[in-house]
Amino acid sequence: MFANAVLVFLVLLVLLLVVAVAMSLKIIPQNFAGIVERLGKYRTTLTPGPHLIVPFIDRVKYRVDQREQVVSFPPQGVITEDNLTVEIDTVILFTVNNPVAATYEIVNYIEGIHQLTTTTLRNIIGGMTLEHALTSRDQINRTLSAELDAATGRWGIKVSRVELKSIDPPPTIIDAMEKQMRAERDKRAAILTAEGERQSAILTAEGEKQAAILSAEGQKQAAILKAEGEKQAAVLTAQGEGRAIETVFQAIHDGNPDQKLLSYQYLQTLPKIAQGNNASTWIIPAEVTAALSTIGNVVGSIPVDGGGSRKRVDLDEPVASETSAPAETSTAVEEAIRAAKQAESPVSTQDEPPTDQPPTA
Repeated sequence: MFANAVLVFLVLLVLLLVVAVAMSLKIIPQNFAGIVERLGKYRTTLTPGPHLIVPFIDRVKYRVDQREQVVSFPPQGVITEDNLTVEIDTVILFTVNNPVAATYEIVNYIEGIHQLTTTTLRNIIGGMTLEHALTSRDQINRTLSAELDAATGRWGIKVSRVELKSIDPPPTIIDAMEKQMRAERDKRAAILTAEGERQSAILTAEGEKQAAILSAEGQKQAAILKAEGEKQAAVLTAQGEGRAIETVFQAIHDGNPDQKLLSYQYLQTLPKIAQGNNASTWIIPAEVTAALSTIGNVVGSIPVDGGGSRKRVDLDEPVASETSAPAETSTAVEEAIRAAKQAESPVSTQDEPPTDQPPTA
């Protein structure tokens, strides 16, 4: 009996030693901290790795995760400055820097961060209009992060970042905003269309202006060239007539015509005066009477020497010129010689002298 009792005692002692060793050996994972309490009072903080504690007296009360944690809170109703209710949901990133403070300073730091986020967000959004809140996300994030970091610092928590996931206005406000945005887009489109039409009109006007300028320049150059051509033609015509007159004058000078021939030639030009459109009445100059008297004297008596040419001129002989004359000049000379030949024949064959009375038209 005694032997059996000793054996049972030894077995129980071994089991007690195994249980004591198991309770005294604690292994803390990486990025975790173990809060050790002795008889209900904080004793120490265990870092990652194996540790030995006093069994049955010490125990690891809490294991605090020291990694950066991401917490997403559900949408919260917030009233803006212009009395519009919007739903805002947030995402917060934080890290537990002091496990002891996070364990003993607050019961549940996640719930505390949630409540602080809600109240701080209401204070921030309450001083903004809806349009300002929608366009000031960065400002809201910075302000909310600074407020939360200051409030959670005594809990041993570091808030590293705060993000607003969404800001949802009421459906009626969303519809009104869509209409306003559509109107703004239509306005910008109309402005751009008007600007395009304005630029197009300006460019068209500039093109028409340049075309008109070029057309006027072309007409100016054409008029100048036409005037130059007419000038050259008039100069050449005048030069040709001058050469013709010089040639006729030289032919008459070489032929030495007398006064009778010249008077007869003057009579031949009188019918040309009556050929005009307004020649219903024409006046015979005084020289005509003298010319007729001269012709009558010629018919009445043949003078010995009328002062004409003493050299018989062969009218059929071609006129030789030292320089080549234009065709118009040669024609004028031939007409002058022909007129002189015709004037000579009537003087020798006329039977009755002309009367002294001038003819009337």
